[in-house]
Amino acid sequence: MAEDIYILGIESSCDDTAAAVLCNGKIRSNIVATQKVHQQYGGVVPELASRAHQQNIVPVIHQAIANANIGKKDISAIAFTRGPGLMGSLLVGTSFAKSLSMGLGIPLIEVNHMQAHILAHFIEEDGFKKPEFPLLAMTISGGHTQIVKVNDYFTMEVIGETMDDAVGEAFDKSAKILGLPYPGGPLIDKYAREGDPKAFKFPKPKVGGLDFSFSGFKTAVLYFVEKQTKEDPDFIEKNLKDICASIQYTIVEILMDKLKKAVKETGIKQVAIGGGVSANSGIRNALYDAERRYKWQCFIPKFEYTTDNAAMIAIAGHYKYLKQEFSDFSTTAQARYKI
Repeated sequence: MAEDIYILGIESSCDDTAAAVLCNGKIRSNIVATQKVHQQYGGVVPELASRAHQQNIVPVIHQAIANANIGKKDISAIAFTRGPGLMGSLLVGTSFAKSLSMGLGIPLIEVNHMQAHILAHFIEEDGFKKPEFPLLAMTISGGHTQIVKVNDYFTMEVIGETMDDAVGEAFDKSAKILGLPYPGGPLIDKYAREGDPKAFKFPKPKVGGLDFSFSGFKTAVLYFVEKQTKEDPDFIEKNLKDICASIQYTIVEILMDKLKKAVKETGIKQVAIGGGVSANSGIRNALYDAERRYKWQCFIPKFEYTTDNAAMIAIAGHYKYLKQEFSDFSTTAQARYKI
């Protein structure tokens, strides 16, 4: 009988310290420690993030191994996020993974965080179908907005990406303009459910090809709110749900327009989304609608695999382990790391 493959995944690219154990592609444990310290600053403070990672990494990994009911000696390999992300945060996970790999005498596997968001769809989950190749994947988060053509587990080509801000940034900054606390994206989603998406019209950026731009959209929201609050200081309070619904509607339209174009150009109707913003109900509903209307096959991950997590790092590590693709100890963290 083939020996079980246990992969320990470590994720520390931004402000979540996470560890997970997979056995033959199935989740045995998935632990995430979120950092509350950034809320008072309205965004992630890199220096504070790396300090929090240093405090969290040992207990998080200890908990992941304990919850998986295995010992350190059972682990086959250690997969870690090499990049992209915040340099200080990545260094904590990279250094710990290298040390543990060296101490246990087991292989080390570097993982690209953005590839892992896509490969999260291949975690063995009851009731969840896996996509087939080729597929189109849209990775949408606070730091990234990409459309990726995926031909194989590690053969990926970015065919569209943002030229400035990411979609998560557009949500969070719009929320900040409305006076909502950080992270504001989920709050816009919450209020949007009860508002009128056609109440206010926001412009859609004119960007060629399959690329995105959100900086002009953020400016348009700012000018709109400034103009309206000058005329009526209580404008936001009176219209919050409608403003949120209109912002969300426009952002979803921007994303879906490009996705429809990508499907048309490539002929690929297998469509997957990943990244923190894929938890947004507006985007999920738009995809379900496209599935019915255009006969797409859409794949939306479980909520716990949308935001940064180590299960996706471990599954990427699992497929690299099968190919015996290991890293040596000279590998270093990379803040910018192309798919």
